[in-house]
Amino acid sequence: LSPHACSPSPQGFLYTAPIREQGNIYKPNNKMMADELSEKAVHDVHTKEIDLVNRDPKHLNDDVVKIDFEDVIAEPEGTHSFDGIWKASFTTFTVTKYWFYRLLSAILGIPMALIWGIYFAILSFLHIWAVVPCIRSYLIEIQCISRVYSICIHTFCDPLFEAIGKMFSNIRATVQKEI
Repeated sequence: LSPHACSPSPQGFLYTAPIREQGNIYKPNNKMMADELSEKAVHDVHTKEIDLVNRDPKHLNDDVVKIDFEDVIAEPEGTHSFDGIWKASFTTFTVTKYWFYRLLSAILGIPMALIWGIYFAILSFLHIWAVVPCIRSYLIEIQCISRVYSICIHTFCDPLFEAIGKMFSNIRATVQKEI
């Protein structure tokens, strides 16, 4: 163990993992790796700071939920309601959409986040611990079978097809046109 196993480390951790000859995943012994880690600020994904202004930085919902009044209700030329009714309809639509979304997100946002978090955790778990190992296992097994199949084809079929090819290679077809 390190002599400073229970004292605070320079990074602020109370416990430093024992250093093996090649280092470990928490504190590499390799000088270059240690420099790279100290240069980069390591951020925990659970406590990262979120952007409260741009809440869709990857533009997931650009084509789906950017629905404005003009996208839903439109009056063609020659068919117009009173200007006051049109303005009141616009205000009612916009304010209702804004506040009802806020109300739904306040009531259902955290439960839905919980449900989606559980769902994606299960999906990730299954993908990491079941799907990928099964696919890897299948590819390893099928590679062995494909080698045996290839050997059988080259052993039995290649000589047969080569012999048949030599037999038919001497056949000459000529076409004569009779007048």
